[in-house]
Amino acid sequence: MEFDESLLVQRFSATSMDKETGLRKIYHQQLTLHCSHCHTVLGDSCGICGEIQSLDSIVCLSVTTDIVVGGANDFGRKGEIANCIYRSLICRCCASLVGKVILSGPSCLSMIRSLFLLHKPDISCYILDSKSLVKAVTVTFDVKPLVPAINEVEKQFRAHLENFTHMSSRLMANNSGTYKLGQ
Repeated sequence: MEFDESLLVQRFSATSMDKETGLRKIYHQQLTLHCSHCHTVLGDSCGICGEIQSLDSIVCLSVTTDIVVGGANDFGRKGEIANCIYRSLICRCCASLVGKVILSGPSCLSMIRSLFLLHKPDISCYILDSKSLVKAVTVTFDVKPLVPAINEVEKQFRAHLENFTHMSSRLMANNSGTYKLGQ
């Protein structure tokens, strides 16, 4: 078909669409995060840890130097960030508010303290494989759970340990037998 290489086909082949929500799901796609106001690069897929849907935010471990952490502490008064102390994240190029860093808050938010929370409505995503720029609110940043991967690694480790133990005991038996024969 003559349209196989079209931008529309490329856009949807790099992602999968969730039929219930209509959102694009990104799994291990290479992408960059941009300020939706001036398109400055703020981060990339290597720094993304996931998302907090209740805060409508992308959780990042690292961002570019084009994000400035505000100097003054703010206090959350309502919603999910009630009783939280946080600092605003500001785009260095256009001075738009693009997110926050929670410094202190209730225990339910302890896992995201000191991580960068980029507010999805203020972020665009450039998906490298499809060469398309989409709004972050149309993308889910689901992270596959680590437990199955950890269980698989543990299983492989135990198999290697058992193999090593068996080989070690055979070597010990061979060495002790050889030593006795030599005496």
